[in-house]
This record gives sequence, C-alpha cells and structure tokens, in this order.
Amino acid sequence: MITTKIVYDHRGRSKKNEVGAVEFRVTIDRQSYYINSGVSVLKKNFSDGQIINQSDSGELNERIQILFGKLQGEINRLIANGDSIDINKLRAKIWALNEEKTSTNAVVDWIEEQEPLMNLREGTVKHYRTLRRRLIEYGKINQWSDIDVEGLCNFDSWLHRLKSDYNERLLSDSAIYTYHKCLKAVINRAVLFGKLTNNPYWQLRGRFKRGDNESVQFLSEEEMKRIEAIHPYQGTALAIARDLFVFQMHTGMSFVDTQNFDFSNYKKIGEKYVTIGQRIKTGIQYIVCLSDECVRILQQYNYTLPIINNSDYNKQLKNLAVVAGVNRRLHSHVARHSFATKMLASGAKIENV
Repeated sequence: MITTKIVYDHRGRSKKNEVGAVEFRVTIDRQSYYINSGVSVLKKNFSDGQIINQSDSGELNERIQILFGKLQGEINRLIANGDSIDINKLRAKIWALNEEKTSTNAVVDWIEEQEPLMNLREGTVKHYRTLRRRLIEYGKINQWSDIDVEGLCNFDSWLHRLKSDYNERLLSDSAIYTYHKCLKAVINRAVLFGKLTNNPYWQLRGRFKRGDNESVQFLSEEEMKRIEAIHPYQGTALAIARDLFVFQMHTGMSFVDTQNFDFSNYKKIGEKYVTIGQRIKTGIQYIVCLSDECVRILQQYNYTLPIINNSDYNKQLKNLAVVAGVNRRLHSHVARHSFATKMLASGAKIENV
C-alpha cells in the first residue's frame, strides 16, 4: 500500500520563531520517506496541509499542489507500468520539477525571502543586500545547481578581478571575505531546508581568507578639536551626526550602542556619570564614563540620544568632514579608534581599552 501526504518539518527541527520545511510524505508498506517541497514557513502558518495567514499563501499553496500532483502522477505511472518505486529517483524527479518552478534567479530570490526570518541586525542585513547585488551583477549563480566548488571559486575570482578594477579600493579583501561568509551561511540554511544536499564551502575550508585589513584610521587631537568646534543649527541632520560622532569620540561606543542608549543605566559617581553595560552586537561587557561634552550633548536631547539611519549618518559625516576641514573619510569606526588612541596616549592599558 502506498499513501502520500503534505506534512510539516517531520524531524521537528524548527524552533518557535524559525521556519520549517513543508514536505511530501510517501509511505510504502508502512515505511515513510520524505521529499522537501522547497517551501518553508513558520509552524503557526501551516495547518492541514495548507499555508495560512501569509500574504503569499495562495501562491505557495499553488506551487505545493502542483508539485504534489506531479508526485502522485509519477507514483501512479510507476504503479501502472509495474515498476518498483525508487524513492531516491522519485525525490530527484521532484527536485527537478521544483527547479523548473523557480524564477530565473532562484538563489537571490530565496536569500531576499529568508533575510527577515534570520533575525539579522541592521548592519548584517546590509551585507546580505550587497551580496545579492553582487550575485546579480555576477550573473552565474542563479539556480541551486550553480552552487558547487567550481562555481564558488569562479565567483571568488570574479570578485578579485572586480577589486582590481577599483582604483579607490571600494572593494577590499575584507569585503570579499564578508560576501563568502554571508553566502556560506545562506547555503547552510539551504541545506537545512533541502535546497542542497551539502555545502561546497566545507570542501573549501581555509581557501577564502579575510586578507589584510587597511591600517586603522583615527583622528589626531587637532582634528578632533576641529570637529568639536563645529556647531550646526540644532535639529538638522548635520547637527545630529556631529553630536553622535563626538559622543562616540568621547566614549568609544559603537553606532548601534548609541542608538540603544539609555541614560537611566548611568549612576553619578563623584562628578561623573558611569555605567557598566554589554555590547549590543557581541554581549561583551564595557564601562562608559561620560565626559562633560557628552553630558552637554545629552542635555540638548533631553538625555536621549537621537535616532538616525546608519546610511544617513554616514552621508552627513562626509559633510561634517568637509565643514571641519578634515581630509579623511569619517565613519563610526574612526570615532571609536580615535577614542582608543587617545586613551592609550593618556596611559590606559591596551587590554582595558
């Protein structure tokens, strides 16, 4: 006896807020086999073989029903011909059909679909978006069958040729490494959901290296004073960027930590406000002591640091550099490195910094 059914994540691997695979179960003489449909959703959005409560439920259910119908049709054909049912051949047949139903760039589309489900931080989302743009620009990794050892090596070679075309080093070794890191994570996820049987990066371990980072950029004390001397009209984007950058120069805080700043965590010890907290990104403990300039900035904003988009922040920092006469590209890490350099020059131990 042979039965078929649409089921959800038969191994029970998906956690509460993670997506799981919709699968086709084929039972032959009480022995069950599973074929991934290529569709993954949250458990709460699956009921009685149907995807529910999603804006694309209709489209996904139609895709599943087409593939399920093909599966049943292939089983019926084998039975009618008196042929034995080889589940591996049947699975390969369904995967091939699933490939036909994908767009011309299934890999990029799937990465975009998965991004909001991966609990990524804003900075990390930016890396994945850039990866998608690079894959589209490259144009040779479109379907899952394009992802193999040779395909990844060719992609890496193309990235390095692209890097050599940039006179201003807009594409660094570190950036190329980040593309590989994101793509590797995506492929691991694809393997989990049955898109691929293995991750080719496993065979390329150590092949793609981070490379040499550019020298750490920091401001001289004179350059820091120039920026502090700039006072744009309060409330403008330039004024907000200036105040956040100065705050970072005086505390060493990252951009994401300034956006989650909470003054209620600070206690006054002597004449200074101090707190012990944890990095939003890494969870590493840190101590922050607010300088008089930091307190002045906080008073301006009623002790709540302004919220600004990271992209807008970087754009305004370019303007700030021009106004202050600082001949270098400003970004968050320049402020943090300037703080660290100043601390070391003042006699602080490097392990503490």
